[in-house]
Amino acid sequence: MQDGPTGPLTGLRIIDLTLAAAGPFCGMLLADLGADVIKVEPPGGELIRQVGPFALDDHERVDSGRYANRNRNKRSIVLDLNVDADRETLLQLIDTADGLIENMRAGVMDRLGVSYEVCRERNPRLVYGAIRGFGDPRTGASPYVDWPAYDVVAQSMGGAVAMTGPDPEHPLRPGPPFGDLVPATFAALGIVSALLHTHRTGEGQFLDVSMVDVVMSMTDPAMAAYSYSGKTVKPNGNKVNGVIPFDVFETADGHCAIAAPTERHWPLLCEAIGQPGLATDERVAGARERNRNRHIVDEAVGDWAKAHTNAEIMDALGGQVPVGPVFNAEDWIDDPHVAAREMLVAVDHPDHRPTIQLNCPIKFTETPAGVYRRAAKLDEHGAEIRAELTLRTPLPKS
Repeated sequence: MQDGPTGPLTGLRIIDLTLAAAGPFCGMLLADLGADVIKVEPPGGELIRQVGPFALDDHERVDSGRYANRNRNKRSIVLDLNVDADRETLLQLIDTADGLIENMRAGVMDRLGVSYEVCRERNPRLVYGAIRGFGDPRTGASPYVDWPAYDVVAQSMGGAVAMTGPDPEHPLRPGPPFGDLVPATFAALGIVSALLHTHRTGEGQFLDVSMVDVVMSMTDPAMAAYSYSGKTVKPNGNKVNGVIPFDVFETADGHCAIAAPTERHWPLLCEAIGQPGLATDERVAGARERNRNRHIVDEAVGDWAKAHTNAEIMDALGGQVPVGPVFNAEDWIDDPHVAAREMLVAVDHPDHRPTIQLNCPIKFTETPAGVYRRAAKLDEHGAEIRAELTLRTPLPKS
């Protein structure tokens, strides 16, 4: 762990009023980048604290791994926004803040008396970011604006599920919760962009990200295929239509991705698998020919892969042909790339052994981002934050 915040957002304050996955992940990104992110939770904390996994030696089981990962580098304060005094404390925090993020359903913050309009009146420089399933009426009133949404809904309506799976009859939700985490990343980009605008003009603004909209934007090949050719992209396993070979192949000890669709990489692959003649075989010499005779390529590469271990395949292709074994979390522990990039960090905790978290993937030469504080215990910094309100001058309104 780092000794403290050193990222490029150091000095900025973000109020985090989010729950579950998308919002907390957005706040985590901003905190990793150095912002002072103050996590505001209701009495009892948010539900995800009690939703596993838990460390094997954690006997209290009040702070899950999901919560710990998404809420590191933040400070915690408990506020009941149904109570006038706590709502006033939040508004005082907003007076001192550069940004705010929330992922409530549309209208919830308005009913609690902490709408964007109220916040803007208090702090015109505030960047107010919202993540919702179907967006916010302020930027475009969806007929589904009041519907709740989770990752699986966003991935389904956004087109990701329709493109994923072994075949058209078995569409699948991609494993990682992209319907939460990618919108969170877009929201973080939006907040940083809006903060740059504020720096230039002194003006804050409202921005919102629809989970469904973001997943749609990530499935642009589907719209390109439909718009240009009238075709609907269907699930095709790990293959990509028109790009061959580009697949995950079974190996002697697992599976490995091999991609050599270009005229530069295809001959190199043919040489490596002991079939140099395929590079000039008129049936598979060019991209169009390989697309028409895919079975020849799949058989040649597939048979070779099955006869070799992942390590042997990496030795044969690494540095020449795009290649990568199918890893799980356990495999990252000993991988030299992961070590060189410092992508794993041991995070201390008072109630159990240190646990491993994925480090910030954005690397800076002058303002390094990373993990410097474990996820807070509920209300751990409440007294500290309240004391600061008596000392910190609100941001200027112009």
